[in-house]
Amino acid sequence: MVSAFVSMVVLSLTMLAGAPVAFAAEIGAAVPTAAPSVAGAATYARAAVTLDGEVLFRVRGIEAFPAEERAQSVSERIRVIAADASIPVESLRTADLADRTNLLAGEQLIMSVLDSDAALEGVRRQVLAEVQHKRIARAIETYRHDRIPRVLLIDTAYALGATLAFALLVFGFRRGFPRLDAVVERRFQSRIEGLQAQSHQIILAGQVWKSVRGLLQGLHVLAVLVAAYLYANFVLGLYPWTRPFAGSLLAIFIDPLRTMGTGLLGAMPGLVFVAILAIVTRYILRLMRLFFTGIEQGTIAPRSFEREWAMPTYKVVRLFIIALALVVAYPHIPGSNSEAFKGVSILIGVIFSLGSSSFIANLIAGYSVLYRRAFKVGDRIRVNDITGDVTEIRLMVTHLRTIKNEEITVPNSLIVGSHVVNYSRLARSHGLILHTTVGIGYETPWRQVEAMLQLAAERTPGLLREPVPFVLQKLLGDFAVTYELNVYCDDPHTMALLYTALHQNILDVFNEYGVQIMTPAYEADPTQAKVVSREQWYAAPARPPEPGAGTAR
Repeated sequence: MVSAFVSMVVLSLTMLAGAPVAFAAEIGAAVPTAAPSVAGAATYARAAVTLDGEVLFRVRGIEAFPAEERAQSVSERIRVIAADASIPVESLRTADLADRTNLLAGEQLIMSVLDSDAALEGVRRQVLAEVQHKRIARAIETYRHDRIPRVLLIDTAYALGATLAFALLVFGFRRGFPRLDAVVERRFQSRIEGLQAQSHQIILAGQVWKSVRGLLQGLHVLAVLVAAYLYANFVLGLYPWTRPFAGSLLAIFIDPLRTMGTGLLGAMPGLVFVAILAIVTRYILRLMRLFFTGIEQGTIAPRSFEREWAMPTYKVVRLFIIALALVVAYPHIPGSNSEAFKGVSILIGVIFSLGSSSFIANLIAGYSVLYRRAFKVGDRIRVNDITGDVTEIRLMVTHLRTIKNEEITVPNSLIVGSHVVNYSRLARSHGLILHTTVGIGYETPWRQVEAMLQLAAERTPGLLREPVPFVLQKLLGDFAVTYELNVYCDDPHTMALLYTALHQNILDVFNEYGVQIMTPAYEADPTQAKVVSREQWYAAPARPPEPGAGTAR
């Protein structure tokens, strides 16, 4: 048993030494000092030896001479021999040595077959060498046959015929599919219109026809693509230079689909998790919307929570719920851990942060406007020099309608940064004070002026009688006294009309009592008082009111 064990060790060492020697002989390199065992050789990759794109067989390599380099070297030797017509195929032979079998073309080495190569295939070295010898000989014969001028001429004739057939086929598709479309329309138009009538307009004939025509166009494109593939595969396969590409033509189209299908199957658990999370999130949002809709409609009345806050609050809660769902779903999104996905996410974040500063400012300002309750829809407000009625409050902007029936869109960031006058907030409960001023000379008694102003207020319809109007003496100027008449109203939307009527009555009252409204800035009094006599009140084109129509103006 000891002698048998020693014999096995010696044989193994001989095989280990022979492998690198043979590899070195193939590339003309120095012999390495160590090599892996036959049993460990299975762990090394194998590479294909090819000629004109056809795989002849596969060879293994070692760490010092990888399989790809060995296969490339053998393939190049076979190609050179095949291209040299002076080397007959019959000169290919095998030569057995103690540790290898050489494949030769005359005296030119093609490759060496080792015992370790045969061990991987499970056959004897001589059998493997003979099989490879026959494959190389057959490949060289095919290589030379395909490049014979007569064969190339025949193949060119086939290619021209295939080109003509492909052109006719495409022309037939172009003429045939429109006719097919017309035939389908004649046969099924009445049925589709009847289906629309039976479904009570739920199924529209136009949409059905659009789908049918889309299907026919898809079939047209698919038929052209299939014909183009068959044509390209046939023509490219005729010539030895393009035959390798013809063999991989189908893989060019199939491999992406196979890759996508494999990736989809691998990502299926994550996609299922994301889908379930989306469904749960959707139902949670529906429940939240029902709750806040109840608050908005008044069926749910939380304490210290205004109804106007319901929908804005819902939008905030919805944003947080969606953000939380995205955080939970992110690790399960296919490709989320790839560097490309992370890079695109960072790029989108940077673009959003750089381009949305004003958007975020207006958004935050919108919530500030809603929650601080500065105004509500229907209020008349003034923002800077803009006065109008609030028609809509959105998160980004507030819409105002002026008394000229103009709609003005005001950014909420402008509202937050400006002072806002709300004419409607206290008008119902405390009354809104309208005020106007007149400048009267010092020669007119102030009691008479105040009495006339209050009389004008009494004559103006639409003003409140309680609280009573009052007059303030605002300024004792160089030439006149400035009087301010203050009156109350409860409807700020009639401000313009009330001001007009009040000014008309002030003019009438002052004309009645012969007091001129003119702030003096003069060197001497005018010779005639600047008043309008009653007879001149209704000078053309003004017309007096009808008898019994009310107080004359």
